[in-house]
Amino acid sequence: MIIAIAGRLENIASEKPFDNRYYFTAYFKEMMDRLNVLPLPIMSERNLDKIADMADALILPGSYTDIPPSYYGEKPLDGRNYDVDEFKTDAAAISFFVQKNKPILGICGGLQAINVHFGGSLYQSIDNHKGTELTHKVKIKKGSFLDQIYGSSEIVVNSLHCQSIKAVAPGFDVTAESPDGIIEAIQKDNIIGVQWHPEVLGDSEFFKSFIKTYIGGAL
Repeated sequence: MIIAIAGRLENIASEKPFDNRYYFTAYFKEMMDRLNVLPLPIMSERNLDKIADMADALILPGSYTDIPPSYYGEKPLDGRNYDVDEFKTDAAAISFFVQKNKPILGICGGLQAINVHFGGSLYQSIDNHKGTELTHKVKIKKGSFLDQIYGSSEIVVNSLHCQSIKAVAPGFDVTAESPDGIIEAIQKDNIIGVQWHPEVLGDSEFFKSFIKTYIGGAL
């Protein structure tokens, strides 16, 4: 089984000439190893049609850069790190995988990319949701993909984001919310997005259920 994972760009100014790096985190490497999945990194908009042919699904991970707010009709905030190329690559990948009816999983910034790509918008800055030790409950919608995994109306998740969904993209259902009303998960057909990081939590059941439900085959 092959799952494409969108690469993320970081810049470490102190390490020139190797300061610009594309990566996906060790959390994903370890999770893919655990599930015997081959990760296929996406580093640009080139050859995405071939990647979509080869891969069984697409994961859009979190990012430390923000989607340029011009894509949802707002002006940028001072001091934020926006990345046009990253979102353009995410959006192109989404389009190719949708054309081929292959499942897509968005995590944190990946959920936000899905929402903006399909016509939704974001709160550019929110409080009290970003911290390495921060956790909170989310309420899960009955009958949703998340309900199928956990069989519970509430679960506890980590919280590592400073933006969130404002207007939900047309056609998507909200499937989880935090106590303060932040949208924590959305779903449409075989496209799933969550605002937390199940890979950091080591939540194998989440990824197993995504694969079994939307890709099929034995793990």
